[in-house]
Formats: sequence, C-alpha cells, structure tokens
Amino acid sequence: MNQDYNTLNNLFSAVEKTKIEKYFINQNIEKVKELLMYDELTLSEIADSLDYISVSHLSHQFKKVTGFPPTYFKNLKTIKRKQIEEL
Repeated sequence: MNQDYNTLNNLFSAVEKTKIEKYFINQNIEKVKELLMYDELTLSEIADSLDYISVSHLSHQFKKVTGFPPTYFKNLKTIKRKQIEEL
C-alpha cells in the first residue's frame, strides 16, 4: 500500500510540481481565502464547512501557506468595501 502511494505521489508530483498532500492543502486554503473575502461566514463556520479539526488548526495551516493570519484576508474585505463606499 505504501509503495502504491509513493508511486502515485511521484507521478502526481511530476505533473503538478507538488506533492499530493500539499496540493490539497493549498486548494483548501484558496477556498478559505475565497470564503473570507466574499462570504459573511465566521472562521469557525469556515473551519466546520471544510472539515478542519479546529479553528486553531485552520489558522495555523492558513498562516503556514500564505504567511498571514486569516484575519488579514477578512480585513481586506472590509478595507475594499470602505474604498468602494468612498467612491
């Protein structure tokens, strides 16, 4: 079984230039960013909807991938909204 996973991971890496696990983590983080920017969901609701173990786990992964905490992206939405209102 482990041999099959390693073979699959090597094939996947050759095509996608990343390992399977990292690919899916990055896909999830992109979805989190989208939800933070465009929905009114709380971080807890987002974590639940994407089956994260906890908000803390989501926050840790988010910061590891993006370099920023999830609240940074939530605040971007507020800043953009204010800029639009000022026009």
